[in-house]
Amino acid sequence: EVQLVQSGGGLVQPGGSLRLSCAASGFTFSTSAMTWARQAPGKRLELVALHSSGGTKTYADSVKGRFTVSKNNSRKVLYLQMIDLKPEDTAVYFCNAQTPCGSYWGQGTQVTVSS
Repeated sequence: EVQLVQSGGGLVQPGGSLRLSCAASGFTFSTSAMTWARQAPGKRLELVALHSSGGTKTYADSVKGRFTVSKNNSRKVLYLQMIDLKPEDTAVYFCNAQTPCGSYWGQGTQVTVSS
């Protein structure tokens, strides 16, 4: 059974930092493409960062230079390090795995950037 269990998130002031984690099981993590996406209230789901199966990292323009996606293949954990957070980064963040058996999502975690 594929499972993606997220942790991290919370309330942070503008300019602050957070790290999100996504612990994976039930599929070959090291060779799977993994994605972070977010959804703000009243808005569509937005792709934030992609870690391809080959290791290429791609970011939305809105987070380039501030967010970093990484994988720990030995621990099977996907990370999203976020710095210089802005109020517009407030959203529910989701991790996603693309596996041969389909696409799977984490449960989501709230990130709120506010003073």
